[in-house]
Amino acid sequence: MTVGQMLAATVPMARTLKLEFLETTPERAVVRLPDQADYHNHLGGPHAGAMFTLAESASGAIVLAAFGDQLHRAVPLAVKAEIGYKKLAKGIVTATATLGRPIADVVAELDEGERPEFPVAVEIQRQDGAVTGVMTVVWTLRPND
Repeated sequence: MTVGQMLAATVPMARTLKLEFLETTPERAVVRLPDQADYHNHLGGPHAGAMFTLAESASGAIVLAAFGDQLHRAVPLAVKAEIGYKKLAKGIVTATATLGRPIADVVAELDEGERPEFPVAVEIQRQDGAVTGVMTVVWTLRPND
């Protein structure tokens, strides 16, 4: 089972929004939000909350792809998130997440008994390629006690 399949199967909000996990690797995660009238805002595009969930889900997918081998000793947790809505989103939107720190550096901190934090940058785009939003999610790997 891929990370995307696992998230789609186990995260109720991802299923509710029918998120499509197109790519989930340690280098990049790409998640698509289908155009669904039930989740439109007053302008006819995806609601801000749906776009937040899309971007946060993409960030979680890359975290699991990058650090899934560490789950026996640490739990990934989102620490904080900041989103900026740049342009009107309409139709299908896609979020692309990238890690902001090298995997080896994060794991080295975990090896030293620390609780590493690392940013994940996410871009949300319309089908025409226009960036409609940007998000940064800071994640941590909390060591198991």
